[in-house]
Amino acid sequence: MVEPKLNVMATESSESHKCYHNESITFFYANVNKTINENWTPRDITVIALGLTVCVIVLLANLMVMVAIFKNQRFHFPIYYLLGNMAAADLFAGMAYANLMLNTGPWTAELSKKQWYIRGALIDISLTASVANLLAVAVERHQTILTMQLHSNMTKRRVVLLIVCIWAAAILMGLVPSLFWNCECDVSNCSSVAPLYHRRFLIFWAVLNLLTFLIMVVIYTHIFVHVKRHWSYISQHSFEVRHNQTVVNLMKTISMVLGAFVICWTPGLMVLLVDGVMGTKSDANRIEKYCLAIAECNSLVNPIIYSLRDDEMRRTFKSILCCLCGRTADQREENSPIDIKASLQEFPVNWDQKFQDQAL
Repeated sequence: MVEPKLNVMATESSESHKCYHNESITFFYANVNKTINENWTPRDITVIALGLTVCVIVLLANLMVMVAIFKNQRFHFPIYYLLGNMAAADLFAGMAYANLMLNTGPWTAELSKKQWYIRGALIDISLTASVANLLAVAVERHQTILTMQLHSNMTKRRVVLLIVCIWAAAILMGLVPSLFWNCECDVSNCSSVAPLYHRRFLIFWAVLNLLTFLIMVVIYTHIFVHVKRHWSYISQHSFEVRHNQTVVNLMKTISMVLGAFVICWTPGLMVLLVDGVMGTKSDANRIEKYCLAIAECNSLVNPIIYSLRDDEMRRTFKSILCCLCGRTADQREENSPIDIKASLQEFPVNWDQKFQDQAL
């Protein structure tokens, strides 16, 4: 009686670890009970319409940021290079999400496995690059504010190296599921959200992003504590109103950055984490597309938070829009309220006056 049971267990084990490289997309979707609709449903149409609308806005907003940074010489500093790279990552995210929208619903069944992996890799690459850029901006601001500098001392070579590392890490993260961490040889652990991905990869990816979020919270909290301590001393020799206003403005910026990240990313990360832990029992398919759309909105919020709060950036935007509308821009560009070179020379003396522009 014992020997037949052992044979059955061995057979089940061998079946669970059998590789299914030659199976189609529909096989893996059926494996996790995720249906591919043969006809368009109102839900599919709503998700695609909303997603494509967001994509168009993301593309235009981030393209405007990149053109503004390239056009204006005052933006040729490390922080703006990082903002430009973040805009490029968000621009790529908009393109990747548009590609997803045009290959979803009933069109999914027509995809080959290679096309399906590419579709997922584009999303992973773009979103990972966007999050990595957010972290890089936070680290750069931490360095400059704590050393009381207007701009970072990083050379262009270091900035380029940092940008290359960000994209290399993002590309690696996008290729991992198709090359190593899929479930084609372990169908019992396939994700219900991404039926070819291994559940352990989803857990890893979700935890990694949550840790990145935690690091950002620590960085901005340290910045705020440092600024508050410094202004507690400075306020003894300056106007109390200016002290209070600077602290309030800094708190608003930090709240916007962290709030946008939490609102846009937490739902999707939690869905991936729950799906990785519980598998098909999580029933995550009902909301996963909406969570992905919310996460994509972060690529739209980034230009608003990091760029539109800059007066010089807004003036550059107006100049670009005037050119696009066929108007003749002013021949003489309005001077910036603070000349950068003069600010660097006067910074040790008038640091309390210029700190708000530097930090925010």
